Amino acid sequence: MDPWIQAELPSPPTPRGVDWVKVVGPGVIVLGLSIGGGEFLLGPAAFVRFGLSLLWITLAAVFFQTVFNTELMRYTVATGEPVLTGFMRTRPGSTFWAWFYAGLYFLQTGWPYSAGLSAGAIFFLFTKRLAAAGDTATIYNIGAGTFLVCILLLLAGRRIERTLELLNWVMVVCILGSFFALAVAFVPLATWFSAGVGLVGFDTSRGGFNFVPKNADFLLLAALAGYSGAGGMVNITLSNWARDKGYGMGERVGYIPAAVGGQKVKLAHTGFIFTPDADSMRRWNGWWRIVRADQWGVFFTGALLGMVLPAVLYVTLLPNGTNIQGLGISAALASGIVTKSGPLLGGVVAVLGAWILFKTQLDIVEGMVRCLTDILWTSSSQVRAWSRGEVRMVYYAVLGIVCVWGMVALRLAQPIILLVLAANVASAVFTIAALHLLYVNTRLLPRALHPPLWRRVALVAMACFYGFFAVLSIRTLL
Repeated sequence: MDPWIQAELPSPPTPRGVDWVKVVGPGVIVLGLSIGGGEFLLGPAAFVRFGLSLLWITLAAVFFQTVFNTELMRYTVATGEPVLTGFMRTRPGSTFWAWFYAGLYFLQTGWPYSAGLSAGAIFFLFTKRLAAAGDTATIYNIGAGTFLVCILLLLAGRRIERTLELLNWVMVVCILGSFFALAVAFVPLATWFSAGVGLVGFDTSRGGFNFVPKNADFLLLAALAGYSGAGGMVNITLSNWARDKGYGMGERVGYIPAAVGGQKVKLAHTGFIFTPDADSMRRWNGWWRIVRADQWGVFFTGALLGMVLPAVLYVTLLPNGTNIQGLGISAALASGIVTKSGPLLGGVVAVLGAWILFKTQLDIVEGMVRCLTDILWTSSSQVRAWSRGEVRMVYYAVLGIVCVWGMVALRLAQPIILLVLAANVASAVFTIAALHLLYVNTRLLPRALHPPLWRRVALVAMACFYGFFAVLSIRTLL
C-alpha cells in the first residue's frame, strides 16, 4: 500500500457550551445504532429470563467498547484513514485483511434483521396484537418495505455522515427521554435498586452475586455481550465516520458525498502523518479532548442508559422468566404497557420500537456499505480507475448489491434468530480486532502517539472478555 504523506495536523475546534453539539458526531451515530437490537431486544430478553444481575455484562462491555472506540479514533485522527486501512497495512497483507474483515462484516450485518424486527412493531400498531407464526409472510413484506426505505434515505443529503448524525441526535434525545419518562412512571424503586446493584453482578432476589445464572442460555448471554453498546464491525465503522466528520487528519482526506445533493469530492486512498513536535502535540491533545467528549461523554453514558432504561421497564411489565424471543419481540413491551395503561400509551411505545429498529437498520446498512467501499477504494487501483476517481460510484454500486441481497436474506430465518447470530459474530470480531488494533497503534504510529499502558492492558482484557463469551457460544452450538 502507498505510504502516508507527510502533512501538518489541522487545528482542532475549541467548542464551548452548546457548540459541543456541533463537534461531537461519530459517537452520536454509534450510540443511536446501539439503542437497537442489543438495548431494546437482546438485553430485555436476557433480563426478563435471568434477572437484572446480568447488567454487569453491559457495564463491562460498554467500558471495553469505549476504550476500543477511542483507540480506533486515535488511528484515524493521526492518519485520516479508517482503521480497516490500518489493519490492511499489517502482515500478511492488504488482500488478506480486506477479505477477512469484509467477510466478518457480511456475517454480522449482512442480514437485515432490524428491518424484520421493526416489522413486528409496525404489525402490532395496525392489528393490536403480537405477530404469530401464521403472520410470517406479512412480517416479511413489512420488513422488506422498511429496508427499501432505508436504502432510499441514503441517496439524499450533502454528506452522508452528517445526515446520519442529525437523525441520530433526534433519535437519542427522543428515545432516551421517552424511556426515562416511562421508567419514572412505571418502575418501582426496588427495581431501580436491583438495576443499580446488577451493574456489578448482585442479584437482589438471591441476596448475593450471580454473574452466570443456572441453566443460562449461553448463546443469548454471548449475544448480550456482543451487542451491549454497538457491537463488533459496527464499532469499527466509527473510524470511517470520524474520517468523514473531519477529525484530525480526516480533514485532509475527504469524505463520501451523497448521490442527491452531494458534490464530487476527491477521497484520498491513502492517509497522512505529522511530525510529533511540540506544536503538533498541542493540536493532538486538542483533538484528543474532542475524542474523549465524543466517546466517554456521549457513547459511554448513553449506551448505559440505553440498556438500563428498557431493562427496568421490561422486567416491571413482563412476568419474570418469560421467553419473549419470537416474531412479536419488538412489540412485547408495547403489549405489556397496553395491559397496564391502555392502547394509547402502548401505541406510543410501539412507534418508538419501530423507529428504533428502523433507524438501527439504516445505520447498519450505511456502515456496511461504507466499510466495503473504503476497503475497495483503498486496496484496489482497478476500482479507482473504473470509477474515474468518483467514490460515489463505488458506494452506490455496493449499496445496490446489498439491497438485492437484503430482499433474499429476510426470508432465510426469523429476524430474532439472525440478530442473536449477528451479536455472537460481534463477540468474535471484538476478540480479534482488539488485539489487531493494539498492534496497529503500537507498531505503525509514531511512538509519541502510542496508547498508554492502561489502555493496552484494557484491549487485552477486552479480547479475553469477548473470547470467553465467544467460546461459550461456540460450545453451545456444537
